Amino acid sequence: MTGNTDTGEVAMEAGKPSGIRQTAASSTLDDPRFQAIRDALAAVRSHTAPTRTTSHATWEDDRGMNERVKRLRHQSETTQPYLDMERALIETATYLRYEGTVSTPELRGLVLRDYFAHKSISIEPGELIVGEKGRGPQAAPTFPELCCHTLEDMHNMNDREQVNFTVTEDDLAAQRDIVIPYWTGRASRDAIMRAQEPAWHDAYEAGIFTEFYEQRAGGHTCLGSERGVRAGFGEIRADIEAALASLDYLADEHAVAKRDELSGMLIALEGVQTLAIRYAELASAMAADESDPVRAAELSQIAENCRVVATERPQTFWQWIQRYWFIHLAITSETNPWDAYTPGRLDQHLIGHYRADVASGALDRDRALELLECLWVKFNNQPAPPKVGVTLKESGTYSDFANINTGGITPDGADGVNEVSYLILDCMDEMMFIQPNSNVQISRKTPRRFLLRACEVARAGWGQPAFYSTEEIVDELLAAGKSLADARRGGASGCVETGCWGYEAYPLTGYFNLPKILEVTLHNGVDPRTGKLIGLTTGDPRGFASYDELFDAYCAQMRHFIDIKVRGSNINTQLCARLNPVPFMSIMTEDCIARGQDYNAGGARYNTTYLQGVGIGSITDALASLRLNVFDEHRVSMGEMMDALDANFEGERFAALHGMVSRRTPKYGNDDDYADDIMRSVFACFRDAVTGRPNMRRGEWRVDMLPTTCHIYFGEVTGASPSGRLAGEPVSDGISPERGADVNGPTAVIASCAKMDHASTGGTLLNQKFAPAAIEGERGLENLADLVRTYFDMGGHHIQFNIIDRATLLDAREHPENYRDLIVRVAGFSEKWCNLGRELQDEIINRTEQAF
Repeated sequence: MTGNTDTGEVAMEAGKPSGIRQTAASSTLDDPRFQAIRDALAAVRSHTAPTRTTSHATWEDDRGMNERVKRLRHQSETTQPYLDMERALIETATYLRYEGTVSTPELRGLVLRDYFAHKSISIEPGELIVGEKGRGPQAAPTFPELCCHTLEDMHNMNDREQVNFTVTEDDLAAQRDIVIPYWTGRASRDAIMRAQEPAWHDAYEAGIFTEFYEQRAGGHTCLGSERGVRAGFGEIRADIEAALASLDYLADEHAVAKRDELSGMLIALEGVQTLAIRYAELASAMAADESDPVRAAELSQIAENCRVVATERPQTFWQWIQRYWFIHLAITSETNPWDAYTPGRLDQHLIGHYRADVASGALDRDRALELLECLWVKFNNQPAPPKVGVTLKESGTYSDFANINTGGITPDGADGVNEVSYLILDCMDEMMFIQPNSNVQISRKTPRRFLLRACEVARAGWGQPAFYSTEEIVDELLAAGKSLADARRGGASGCVETGCWGYEAYPLTGYFNLPKILEVTLHNGVDPRTGKLIGLTTGDPRGFASYDELFDAYCAQMRHFIDIKVRGSNINTQLCARLNPVPFMSIMTEDCIARGQDYNAGGARYNTTYLQGVGIGSITDALASLRLNVFDEHRVSMGEMMDALDANFEGERFAALHGMVSRRTPKYGNDDDYADDIMRSVFACFRDAVTGRPNMRRGEWRVDMLPTTCHIYFGEVTGASPSGRLAGEPVSDGISPERGADVNGPTAVIASCAKMDHASTGGTLLNQKFAPAAIEGERGLENLADLVRTYFDMGGHHIQFNIIDRATLLDAREHPENYRDLIVRVAGFSEKWCNLGRELQDEIINRTEQAF
């Protein structure tokens, strides 16, 4: 860290916060465990941040509108992500001091309060927005209450080639001597694994599904309610205190539980206010010592901003951004939510302050853009917390999916594009970061100028912005039971997932491997990789007399595994609610205060649980091949097909069969109803087996269709497919066709994809790739905009683009040192090419290169 720093020395005998009931706590001054934590904190803090190389040798040739932004961006990009043990150590001290003397919601509030009271803070040279989740830029705190990493895990984080984190010997010592002894067996991951039945473990280990709660927590929401967007922290405190005062201990059997939750909210809120005041005091001290009068004035204003937002409503554009950033840090520090928080409709939240500040002369367009670019740096400074194992395979990226929506409509249905919308497009174009994960909402009222400018930014070839249909988002939310007013406040977060921001808890639970289920079906319930019976015995497929009999068996297997997944995830969400309530996230989500109930426990106005289907293109092509070649035209027997699959199509015997199923069989993505009708049938089977199930949080299950990077993992565990896909190759991503299967151009792709009932999902993801030459000039830009409009008019939810040619990607694969800053679109996120594994690089290279 290069800025002034306050290490927030841990005072183990700090007084109880005002919001908590007074209870006895043993003295900690002489407890050797606390001295060990102090020593460990001093050791891990002694290390400076590691560095890495980018294509920008100095800040002068980096991106940004001016010297300030270029310097901050350069620091962000040249700092190597590193493990930060501060949070884990401070949290352990909090548990040692308070566990057993306070309720769990109060304990979780104390974790946030103590971390924000004692974590290291700094203000970097030139910063206008202050605050980091860890010790500094690119610091990645750990969350042992969710997943207590082994020393082997930590060595893996440090040593792996992609998405690695520097881990020091002092970090390892702190984990070995303090964190592991306390948290092993206590982390929620341990509770989750103990709670599952053998059938769940069998399916999980086979790659039928993944489990998001295995290393992370529920989350996945955005700023959106009036309280979250506008209210001062002092007003929010008064709301919580009023809810506490109104509790009815005579008639309400849940009054004590509500008291505990509301008390936890007060403690968590105090923690955020404490952090703001600490930054105000640090900025004031730095201003007093600053010799440059311009920087001294900036630091004084930063101090004033922090003091205001600690209690009051933000009064300016600058203060609103600072207030949001403290909220963001609180949400992502109290737990490790999947996915990170986001301001949602940032342009609409800021436009009132922008216009008022411009009218008063306090702000101009350049200053507003500078503040946005400083905020973008802050997002980029926060790598997703380290992941290992299957969780790394399903989400192998530094991006934490803070998905900012721009455009769309206002809550009253008017066009939502405003002056700040264009500023945000300019900001993302200039900064070119992998995060925040920016998108644009395109409604029927969106000006053509805005759509063309968004396409122009996308044409730069780094995968942002993604494009979403506002009307489809609203339809999806209405279909899920939201009011029209609340639906219009919603949007897409994470990758593509639809939610009612500030009013809904809609955690994702994991990915579901649609092609693998066919493999299990074709082997009569057995996973051929292991020889273990994990599914239903639906019969030897060689005896199936019709395609309908095969499809019925496939759907029966699917329902069987969905039963296992839903049962397991319902248990996991309840464990998460009991072990890891999130009082601050609950403050930011309506109606948790009014109900006195946690976000994780059903306190939100709406409560949805999602299961993500993966590989719809692969399973469609596989079933189309079986239907045409085995049952309709009898080109091959089921026995011959099974032999070919077991042999992975290897050998002269199967060469002709592989060519037939690969090139002379209908494929999804070509506007061919033979294949597309099968896609609709598979989707309907999946959707109907999930949607409407109770989720134990006063809500229901729903589906969405996205993979992150899980299509690579699911391909690794799935054998050869009847479509010609070979064993171990990736399955299709999102609702995209299989690589190379879509041969009739982009309009045929969107025609096939639009046949899915998007409105009955919580989001779908469509990837398309174009060579730069295909969209050159004004005509190329118009074609791209028309493709987006047409798809959305047909009912599509989302589309995104890689604008890069195959030759460039092949060269980047062979010479990564020449492409350190090359960014590509993967699934619902962008990532640097060099951070992707070879399998994922090859998958992107082999996507169909479209042209108009």
